[in-house]
Amino acid sequence: MSTALVWLRRDLRLHDHPALAAALGDVDEVVPVFCLDRRLARGRHRSAPRTQFMIDCLHDLERSLRERESGLVVLDGPPERELPGLARRLGARAVHASADVGPFASRRDAGVRRGLRAHGAELQLHPGLFAVDDPAAILTRAGRPHTTFTPYYRAWLEVPRREPLPAPGGMPPLPARLQRGRIPELSELGLEQSLTDPPQGGERAGRRALEAFLRTGVRRYAERRSLLSGEPTSSLSPYLHLGCLSPREIEARLPAGAGAQELRRQLCWRDFHAQVLRAFPRNARSEHQARYRGRLRWSHARRPFEAWCEGRTGYPVVDATMRQLLHEGWIPNRGRLIAASFLTKDLGIDWRWGERWFMRLLLDGDEASNNGNWQWIASVGVDPQPPARRLYNPTLQQRRHDPDGTYVRRHVPELADVPDEHLAEPWGMPRALQEDVGCVIGSDYPAPIVEHAQARREALARFAAAR
Repeated sequence: MSTALVWLRRDLRLHDHPALAAALGDVDEVVPVFCLDRRLARGRHRSAPRTQFMIDCLHDLERSLRERESGLVVLDGPPERELPGLARRLGARAVHASADVGPFASRRDAGVRRGLRAHGAELQLHPGLFAVDDPAAILTRAGRPHTTFTPYYRAWLEVPRREPLPAPGGMPPLPARLQRGRIPELSELGLEQSLTDPPQGGERAGRRALEAFLRTGVRRYAERRSLLSGEPTSSLSPYLHLGCLSPREIEARLPAGAGAQELRRQLCWRDFHAQVLRAFPRNARSEHQARYRGRLRWSHARRPFEAWCEGRTGYPVVDATMRQLLHEGWIPNRGRLIAASFLTKDLGIDWRWGERWFMRLLLDGDEASNNGNWQWIASVGVDPQPPARRLYNPTLQQRRHDPDGTYVRRHVPELADVPDEHLAEPWGMPRALQEDVGCVIGSDYPAPIVEHAQARREALARFAAAR
């Protein structure tokens, strides 16, 4: 009897799973495996919220596999050691997995491949994590990786797409002799949940969110996605990150219209950042633009950084964004841009500090997208624009993207009774009004830790000096 392993990583689903489908079509026994790699749980991008979300996803996947007479094998250890050992014990000749792009993933795959070859087995990689099969295969006319989004997007739209695959109706049972292991509790990994009301993880929850978006949200997505208040976004990103949803299936199910086209564009941004990190792995730790490496003067001041992390900057829209992140593990894209611009431009703090903080808390924390977006807003990454173009005025951003103050008041309750005309700049309220609404600046709510106009001048001077 022939046997193959399906190594599950960021593809925790059964629908549209090319690696799983390839294994089911090739052998008699298929063993779904997840390796609990503690290097990730304890590494520089460790995250209790995201790890708990992953644990929820694994429980949901295990339930789906059991409903199909199969199950999930959980190995505790580095896959370079555990997978070759399991393949040897079962006599498996192939390990199927979904191809990933990051530097760590590439090193890990190379180690697994070497270990398998020693036992006469091979690692077979398949598409499944991105909207196109291989985001890095889209090159410029000169045969180089794209570093500007718009030309990549135009080429991306022309790439042929495969048909999404259905979930398997049934699966062969696991070998009776197999030790399955178990999914750990978060505390067993030395982590503690910090979110007060996290969303439910797993493919079932992801598909419910997708159905709701396709039913009611997609039509107005283009016009509302940049608003902070209300429900303008799809809320699909955590499910995309851990592969509870297939980006290819999402794209295939989109209807016609401007909203669907805008979501398709966001899926392309995800593929774009993935191919950038594949082509330029040093971006994981340093600026993409060589002219800024070691030359741009970044601040490493702890006190203003901690004020930013905790939502105590005195700028309501920045504080609302950072407090939502602390409590929910998610923030809308516009909030991410505003908060990142404030950290890197107004405070002049190293973008890597902000990148790490986001990765610690975001449920959708993806190395390629998070790194790409932080470098983008810090004006040191690909798709460059003059620094002034990505230097946001937080007051104007709040008035434009939270015009009725719903978002700010929801996440910064001490500002709940501040009149609309003062909400973006509460420090401008007369003292008597501050006392009347119960929000005395410097006591009930902090005064601004920087003055934006001055901070803007200093930021532009820093970039000019680095050039």
